[in-house]
Amino acid sequence: MNAIPRGVLVLIGIFIGGLIIASPLAVKMVDFGISYGTAGVLAYSITFPVTDILSEVYGPKAARRVVRAGFVTLIVVFALIQISIHWTPAPFWEGEEGFMEVMSSSLRIIVASVVAYIISQSFDVWFFHLLKDKSNGRFLWLRNNGSTVISQAIDTFVWTAVALYGVLGTAELWQIGVGEWSAKVAIAVLDTPFVYLGVWWLRRLNRQEKGGENKEIGAA
Repeated sequence: MNAIPRGVLVLIGIFIGGLIIASPLAVKMVDFGISYGTAGVLAYSITFPVTDILSEVYGPKAARRVVRAGFVTLIVVFALIQISIHWTPAPFWEGEEGFMEVMSSSLRIIVASVVAYIISQSFDVWFFHLLKDKSNGRFLWLRNNGSTVISQAIDTFVWTAVALYGVLGTAELWQIGVGEWSAKVAIAVLDTPFVYLGVWWLRRLNRQEKGGENKEIGAA
């Protein structure tokens, strides 16, 4: 069995890290200047260029494997939070109220994240490669931004509906949804040079490492 390339490990680490921290950060609402959204928007947004880089270098099967790994990660995180909430605190522990306020609020957010994540990320990988096929492998910037803009719209409005419906009014939901999506689009545009850099870096590492491209990660 071939070793997993170190570049892939770094990217998967960034992907999982952003995915995990986005949910607790999303408890906080922040001001974007012209609209409002959650503090988890940046952390979650970095997962999309990571899958785009992996898709470009290793193909859709590899990207789908990472998406499935992220799905399992979210389920495990959800289970660990449930356990920690119901675990009897130490008698001298004085932070239980604050802990429960944050973690209890994040449970619905995590459920919303799981649903929105699997739908949007699966669509992102599929649409990225549809655009790649249609453009004969040219215009990486187009498929990076095109797939992310649409998949982030799906993610944002699914997440907003599941996480915040009934908590906020319709006007506030639309304001947060549009604000979050606008922020994600701006991040997608700004991350385009990093996608090009990431693709170049990963291919360079592959050439340097024995055996070139790893054959296991892209297996069915």
